[in-house]
This record gives sequence, C-alpha cells and structure tokens, in this order.
Amino acid sequence: MNNPPPSAAVLVIGNEILSGRTRDANVQTIGAALAEIGIRLREVRVVEDRQDAIVEAVNALRARYDHVFTSGGIGPTHDDITTDCIAAAFGREVRHDAEAVRRLTAYYGASEATEVRLRMARVPLGASLIDNPVSAAPGMLASHYAPRARVRMLSAMNISDRLKNAAPQATAFWLRSPQTLPPGLQWLRMPDDAAACAHELFARLRELDAAGVDEIWIEAPPLEAIWDGVRDRLLRASA
Repeated sequence: MNNPPPSAAVLVIGNEILSGRTRDANVQTIGAALAEIGIRLREVRVVEDRQDAIVEAVNALRARYDHVFTSGGIGPTHDDITTDCIAAAFGREVRHDAEAVRRLTAYYGASEATEVRLRMARVPLGASLIDNPVSAAPGMLASHYAPRARVRMLSAMNISDRLKNAAPQATAFWLRSPQTLPPGLQWLRMPDDAAACAHELFARLRELDAAGVDEIWIEAPPLEAIWDGVRDRLLRASA
C-alpha cells in the first residue's frame, strides 16, 4: 500500500484578516510552494488574536497534519502573541535566541535594536530559526513529534489473531473496544469521534513513549472519509 503524500495546514492569525481590513496574501503562495514539492495543503483556518483560540487551533492541526504553517502575529508589538501561543501548544518556555538577537542587532544597528524590536528574537525553547532576508526577523520551526516506539495499525481481528499465540512484551494497545484483548492487558480507549481522536492522537503516543513502551498496537480507524486525517497520520507514524 502506497503511503499518502505529506499533508499540511495553514493557520492564519489576525483580527485584521477576520474584519476584512487586510486581505491575506500568504495562503496562495504557501499552497503553490507546497504543491511544487509534493506536499498537499489540506486545510486553512483563520483565527483571531486570542491565545486560547490559537493554541487550540495549533494543537488540532498538528495532531492531524504533517506540517502546520502559521501566518501573522510574530511582530514586535504587544498583540503579536503567536510565539507565546506556539510555545504554549508545545509545552515549552520562550527565550531570547542569541542568534536571532545577533541578526536583529546587525540589521537595525546596536542603538536601534530596542527591547521592543528584540521581542522578535523570542522563540520557543528547542525551536530552530528560519532565515528572513527581508527584515532579518526570523521565523521559527518547532519540530513535530514522531513516536520513538514502533507503531502498528491493525484491524481488531488482526490484533486478536496475533494475541492467540503470545502476548507481546512492552506493548500498549489503543483501541475502541477491549474485546480483542485477553484479561490483564493494559489498553487506552480510542475516542469514537474522529475530531477528538485527531486531537488526542499524539498526546496518547507521547504518554506511551514516556512510559517506555516499545511497541504500540492501534486499532485501524473506520473507513469513512471523516477519519482520513487520523489514518494518514497513523500511516506515517507506522512507516
């Protein structure tokens, strides 16, 4: 079975977009650039400059797609909150990056590299910089999570058949129903709702990784189109 092409989403952030005062010019550019390298842009969302809305959208999109691009809200003013929201979504601290400070100081000059402008040197801990040849204020790349454990996506019948011989060691199960498991084996319940499943998917995988699980067996999602995003992510995790 061929793996699906990598997927992406764009999150446009800004009250000015929602009010109609500003016309977005980034989605078309991003979509065209992604298509050239074989990445399929599958969703675009627009949210207001509100932390809970941004964090919720980032987490929902990164649970479903391989790449998430944000647009807006990384300038020097107090209402440019995207950096803090990305950090909150990934559970990381925000710090001034020494290289970003150096680039901004070189661009503006030491006397003009004010505290306000150096807000643009703040990045989530662990993120890498993306060059900006226009204004020197860098973008940032926060790595998407890939599970350490081996992930297997199996039908409920397949799981049942494999367990008839011997229960695997250091294995966890994420299922919609425990009926396929012999008594005594630990399992996590997979949400019945596709949206909830997409939101929880990588949170559950992180939880199992942290517990030292070597292999994760996940019951294959239903074939309905609404589950396509979850299935795509699982295919990539199990590749």
